[in-house]
Amino acid sequence: MTSPQIQPSTGAAYSRIHGVGGYRPVRVIPNSEVLNWIESSDEWIRSRSGITERRWAGPEESVAEMSVQAAGKAIAQAGIAPEQIGGVIVATVSHLKQTPAIATEIAQRLGCGTAPAFDISAACAGFGYGLSLADGMVRGGSAEYVLVIGVERLSDLTDTSDRSTAFIFGDGAGAAIVGPSDTPGIGKVIWGSDGSQKDVISQTQAWDTAFAKADAVNGTGEEVKWPALRMEGQSVFRWAVWEMAKVAQQALDAAGVTADQLGAFIPHQANMRITDAMIKALKLPATVPVARDIAETGNTSAASIPLAMERMLESGEARSGDLALIIGFGAGLVYAAAVVTLP
Repeated sequence: MTSPQIQPSTGAAYSRIHGVGGYRPVRVIPNSEVLNWIESSDEWIRSRSGITERRWAGPEESVAEMSVQAAGKAIAQAGIAPEQIGGVIVATVSHLKQTPAIATEIAQRLGCGTAPAFDISAACAGFGYGLSLADGMVRGGSAEYVLVIGVERLSDLTDTSDRSTAFIFGDGAGAAIVGPSDTPGIGKVIWGSDGSQKDVISQTQAWDTAFAKADAVNGTGEEVKWPALRMEGQSVFRWAVWEMAKVAQQALDAAGVTADQLGAFIPHQANMRITDAMIKALKLPATVPVARDIAETGNTSAASIPLAMERMLESGEARSGDLALIIGFGAGLVYAAAVVTLP
C-alpha cells in the first residue's frame, strides 16, 4: 500500500507591492520644543541627525488607529476589498500590551474576516521582515493578498531627559498590500541578526523590573523612570555604515540589479549621516532619488520605510513601476534588505 501524499500548497509565481499608505500624527514637535527638554541646539540636532521636526501621537492616535488609517489608504491604492486580504502582519515594538496581538484588532476593524493576523518584533527592520513573510505567503498559496504594517508610538518609550535619544524618535504608521504578480516584484530578502550586539539598542529595563521598583519605593517619594529606549549612537553608526552597505549590495546582487538601474533608494530613516555614508559606500549615482523623510518625521522604526515610500511616490520623486532598494536595520541587531517594484 502506498503512503498517502500531502497535497502541496501552491500560489502565485511572483509577488509585488500593490499599494502603500501612511499615517502621520497631527502633533508636530519641532526642534525648538525638544530644546525645552535637553541642553542642545537646533543646529546640533540637524547636523547629527538631519531632523528638523517629528510627529508624536495624541491620546486618540493609538497603534491600532494609526494602522487602520494607513492600511485603508494602501487597500484603496491596491484596488482590492478588505475581505480579499488573507493575512495581516503588524511590525511594531511599541504596542505595550503583551497579548492579544494588535494585528487581530486591526484585521477586525478593517473587515478582513477571519484572516490570520499576528505581530512581529524586529524593530527598524520590521517592515522588511513582514515583506519577506508576505512574499512567502502569497507565493506559497496561503494568501492571495497580505497586509503588512509597520507602526510605532515611540514617544511612549522616549526619555525626554536623555540628550542622546530625546530628539530622534517619532510616531506613525505605514502599510503595504502584497499580492500576486505576473513578473518578479520583490527580490530575495537579505535578512539576518547579530545577537552579540543586543545591548547596542535596547529598552532600559524590563516591565517587571520597573513595576518591582515602583512597588519597592511606593510612598517614599523616590522617582521610578518608565522604561525607555537607549542607544549607543557611535556603535550603531559604525555598524550601519560598514555592515549594512554590504547587505544592501547583497540585495542588489540577488535581484540582478545594479545601483544605476534603481529608481529610488529607501533606507530606514535612522539618521541622515548614515544614509549619506551608505550612498557613498554603494556608489549610488546622483540621479537616483533618495528618501530623506527623517527630516520631518524623525525615526519611526518599523514605519519609516513605508512612510518614506509613500512620500516619494506622492511627491513624484519616485514613480510607480520603478525599482527601489529598501533596507531596514535596528535593535537586535537585525536587518532586512530587498529590491522591490514600487506600486
